[in-house]
Amino acid sequence: MSERFAEISARIETVHKLTSVITAMRGIAASRVQDAHQHLDSIRTYAATIGAAIGQALTLLPPPDAGGSAGRTGRNAVLVFAAEQGFAGTYSERVFDVAKGALSEEAELFLIGDRGLSVAEDRGLSVAWSAPMILHAAQTATLATKITEAIFAEQGLTRVSLIHACPGGTEEMKIAIKTLVPFDYGRFPEPKTRVAPEITLPPGKLLQSLVEEYIFSELSEAVMLSFAAENEARMRAMIAAQENTEETLDEMVKTARRLRQEEITGEIVELATASLMQA
Repeated sequence: MSERFAEISARIETVHKLTSVITAMRGIAASRVQDAHQHLDSIRTYAATIGAAIGQALTLLPPPDAGGSAGRTGRNAVLVFAAEQGFAGTYSERVFDVAKGALSEEAELFLIGDRGLSVAEDRGLSVAWSAPMILHAAQTATLATKITEAIFAEQGLTRVSLIHACPGGTEEMKIAIKTLVPFDYGRFPEPKTRVAPEITLPPGKLLQSLVEEYIFSELSEAVMLSFAAENEARMRAMIAAQENTEETLDEMVKTARRLRQEEITGEIVELATASLMQA
């Protein structure tokens, strides 16, 4: 009896330690979600500024082909954002489920997030290019730059699609699908003023540079939203784990109390029996 009580007591101590780890992980994930949301406003302000500049630059050139390279045959890449760390539930699997339709045999998989590599392997998908997902919001610009360089360094890419998760707050996360290439010029309205902007670059080169900057801002936003969604998924997983450990702990405490009571009762019976025998 005493051995069982000691075993249960040791397990209770272990569960207490596990609960502390779960609580810490939940707190870290919550802090990262909050940090991501604080950075999103800055990224979107930057994108709006570049978008306004593109609208002005378009007045200096003949209207670009709205279809871009859509009519030409070429390579198709799908950029998928998966999780970088564990304890995020089925986060990566859900992103791949949505990406399944876009990942045709002709499409090349560009993958962000090391946890996604095992998911891609399990699904028989070959990865053409990959990079780790960020661990802190401050790393967003570095990763967005790396992805932008990879996209523009690849020759013959006529279509690039972007698939990433978005944080849902109290609701379930959503998966966003966006087309980066061909670039949609139609979303940038003409400036209200007709005053020609002062430029120091040829209009064509200026527009190309602005397009690259805008794609960089779109990638930065996708990285930050993905980062927030992954940590939000981790928060949900930790909340579920915390509830499970609390239920387990309650049952173990009840068992320990019962065993201790039985142990005390046994000791009393032994003492009573010994007293009767002596009498």
